[in-house]
Amino acid sequence: MKKRVLILSTSAGSGHKTAATALEKAFRQSAQVEEVVNKDALEYTNQGFKALYSDLFAELVKKNPIFLGWWYEESDQPWRTDDMRLLIDRLNAEPLIKFIKEFRPDITVCTHFMPAGIIARLMTKGDLHTTLSIVTTDFDFHSMWLSRVFNRYFVAIDETKAHLETLGMPKERITVSGIPVDPLFSEPVDKQKILDKYQLQADKPIIIVSAGSAGDNRLKYIVQRVMQLHTDTQTIIVCGNNRQLRSDIEVLVMEQAAKFRVLGYTSDMASLMKIATLFVGKPGGLTISEAMAASLPVVIVWPIPGQEERNSDHLLERGAAIRCNDITVVTHKLDKLLNDPQRLKQMRENAHSLGRPDAAQKIVETLLSEKFITPVYLSKTDQERMVEAVKFE
Repeated sequence: MKKRVLILSTSAGSGHKTAATALEKAFRQSAQVEEVVNKDALEYTNQGFKALYSDLFAELVKKNPIFLGWWYEESDQPWRTDDMRLLIDRLNAEPLIKFIKEFRPDITVCTHFMPAGIIARLMTKGDLHTTLSIVTTDFDFHSMWLSRVFNRYFVAIDETKAHLETLGMPKERITVSGIPVDPLFSEPVDKQKILDKYQLQADKPIIIVSAGSAGDNRLKYIVQRVMQLHTDTQTIIVCGNNRQLRSDIEVLVMEQAAKFRVLGYTSDMASLMKIATLFVGKPGGLTISEAMAASLPVVIVWPIPGQEERNSDHLLERGAAIRCNDITVVTHKLDKLLNDPQRLKQMRENAHSLGRPDAAQKIVETLLSEKFITPVYLSKTDQERMVEAVKFE
């Protein structure tokens, strides 16, 4: 019997939706799927609630990242914020609940904890008969991802699985899949074709400098440092959806225009990452998963306190990245690394070992290959044990 699949994400940052899109593409490739629907859960809520989740997060990233980091750490205790947060979610999600009930999914996959909480509540009340799989979108695990009801968790790395097992989660329900990236990362690339398309030379290092999907205006400061490199390089600057930033960068690099390719949003990111030498940017969960899937070493700048700091730790620990704590050292660090081919080679190998270009396919195959499994219901005792497990942190 073919399956009806519902994928739910939120637009609180771009990573959750990117992972959901990767899963949608993978599900659509299967003949076992009758219908797959991929929705941003916030589209079914009111403007005030959407602003709370999406716009507030973006504003804090720009204006008060220190507070964001403090809240990330403060709330990272099992169930600490759940009752109030889940109540607020339910009060603002009636249209979403109505849609879910009408769609009647056989398989539900959530790439954000907000819709996962809604699905878990419906399952507990007996209002929905589905399987709930939760796909985390950072290398580390935050307690807000904990669900009182679930069928499966899919996580990025072995350490995250070990953490969940220590909390008391059944290990057979936790799969180390990696974070879902576009299936294009699993496909071979015609390097010469991409080089020709962007008028790049195969014998010179290629640096990708990314502003993220929203287009971080601070990118201009990094570009200024790249322009001061002693090493002869070629640089692809990706400005995302920020048109003004792209225009400003084009003016900034005019004197060295032959060395720079300035792009807005691009659908060629998978191919560009596969031919690049280094990636310079922020360590969002999806961004670094894409880089690792392309075996591309990362130069970390401006990580958001909290989840991006933790992502950074994992890449640095595995030798797949370096970090620039000050913008003043970007030129020095890039020149030094680009002139150390042995270290670059080792970093690429380390990145390759972390890469999971097939993460989306693995998740889909796992969910479609198994018959219905009984959901895990965490009792009050289970929850208390989880709190006890982390009380000395």
